[in-house]
Amino acid sequence: MSDERIVSGQAWNDFCDNLRSAGNVVLSGPSDPLSRAEGFRYLTRLVRAGLEVFVEANDPLAPRLMRVVHETVKMGADNPDNFYQNACISGRYRYRITGRRNSVHYLGLATQIGHYGQGRGMPPTGHLDAGELVLDADGRFEIELACERPEGAKNWLPMTPETGTLIVRQTRLDPQTEVLAELHIERVGEPVARTALSAAQMDAGLTSAGTLVAGAAMIFQGWASGFAAQHPNRLPRFDQALSNAFGGVPDIAYYHSYWQLAEDEALVIDAVPPPCDHWNFQLNNHWMESLDYRFHRIHLNGKTARYREDGSLRVVVAHADPGVPNWIETVHHGFGTMCWRWVKPADLDGAPEPRCRVVKLADVKGLP
Repeated sequence: MSDERIVSGQAWNDFCDNLRSAGNVVLSGPSDPLSRAEGFRYLTRLVRAGLEVFVEANDPLAPRLMRVVHETVKMGADNPDNFYQNACISGRYRYRITGRRNSVHYLGLATQIGHYGQGRGMPPTGHLDAGELVLDADGRFEIELACERPEGAKNWLPMTPETGTLIVRQTRLDPQTEVLAELHIERVGEPVARTALSAAQMDAGLTSAGTLVAGAAMIFQGWASGFAAQHPNRLPRFDQALSNAFGGVPDIAYYHSYWQLAEDEALVIDAVPPPCDHWNFQLNNHWMESLDYRFHRIHLNGKTARYREDGSLRVVVAHADPGVPNWIETVHHGFGTMCWRWVKPADLDGAPEPRCRVVKLADVKGLP
């Protein structure tokens, strides 16, 4: 079947049809030139990510950690504080991760069912963060990935037979001083002889890449449109079960929503951080891509924000600098999505909702 699809070109035609469907998703979103331009750029980024993951690195027998989401490939409200890595794995095999902890603030590893190219959720099958790791005197560690805990394993990251993806998140609150963890993954077992590319592999790779592009575009456009219709300029709690199903971290409280401001308006967000490991707020475009944090101040975290004496803080989203602390730039956007995260709060279910209100930009300095 795959031989026929590759030889006839049907596999390629189906891939192109998926891209055309993704283009229609962009056309169903906002119609202003900036949103359309970012929407089509978003699709090119997803194509790049999909081909890299599913054509070049889709072998669970020879996994490698790679950056799929980064400064110029973004999806699902990617966190600018995070250094993301993914690897293709399978619950049919065992793996070992070796590395050194170093000084990065947060290190979390998760195994999940399936992968992004299947067009459905990715429920978790295991989670391990640095606070649970057993380290040697030099900060080094070994983590065993298996469906059952191997005898003698100091660190175990569970899988199930359906596991298909490893996701690593490293969070730097201060990239200038924190050193990322060093990580290497290998399959445990006898080496397997490498073979030439097969038609079945190429067919599956094109199918998964095309599904990623069309599926991610459809899912996050749907979420963004729902946020805009249901709770603009507010930050209600996002459904934890839905977050977990789509790759979110189980011990993070997420607040996804939509923002929309006129040139003379500002979104004022007041919050009192609960006891938690750290927190983050970011501004995104309509396609749930973080705005360009390489050149603009579009996010804050628990270390970069300025606090009041009582431990509370105020974040101000505005088109121009209002002359107060914690200003977030809109980068020439009039609307988009946004996300607040409380990471590992002491009371996950009772984590507080940040309070939002829209005021005139000229009035921000005078607010109590």
